Amino acid sequence: MKVLVACEESQRVCIEFRRLGHEAYSCDIEPCSGGHPEWHLQVDALEMLKIHWDMIIAHPPCTYLSKAGAVRMRVKGEIVQERYQKMLEAKAFFMKFYNADCPRIAIENPTPMKIVGLPPYNQVIQPYDFGHPYSKRTCLWLKGLPPLFATEIIQDYEPYVNGGCKDAHGNYRRFQGRKERDKKTRSKTFLGIAKAMAEQWGRKVI
Repeated sequence: MKVLVACEESQRVCIEFRRLGHEAYSCDIEPCSGGHPEWHLQVDALEMLKIHWDMIIAHPPCTYLSKAGAVRMRVKGEIVQERYQKMLEAKAFFMKFYNADCPRIAIENPTPMKIVGLPPYNQVIQPYDFGHPYSKRTCLWLKGLPPLFATEIIQDYEPYVNGGCKDAHGNYRRFQGRKERDKKTRSKTFLGIAKAMAEQWGRKVI
């Protein structure tokens, strides 16, 4: 099966599909950090939508879509137009993958702001359902693919990132647990989730 993993420099999902014998490629405008440049397409992922794929798994940038950024969308009750325009651009990018001509599509992103108006997501997953001691709410938009089922449920877990910047009074919320500050590290797919995607979606097709 020919698989495009869009907006992925870590190659975690790509590598797991490769382990099962699929022709998978990661794609990002940045160089890959997964150790397999021969499987990496360093181009604009939208260009790759012109090619036929059996499956597309996309991780579009969430900076201007995520609910976590809602506090920055308005200042004194007024929408920040510059940020709003960037949100519209991010939504258009997201929708290119959602509407791609491909029989199997999965898009992952954090919970979006209502103002974005994305289509309803099909599933919410957590790292602690796939063998990692963290919570990090992630939504999946699925077409032609079944929801993922938990592989290893961890009962004792902590937040992976700060869930919400500031409160209604403008104060930073108290944070308990791990606070991963590096943006690139935060965006990497958890290995347990990457493995579940490959094994459940890849083997089902085979």
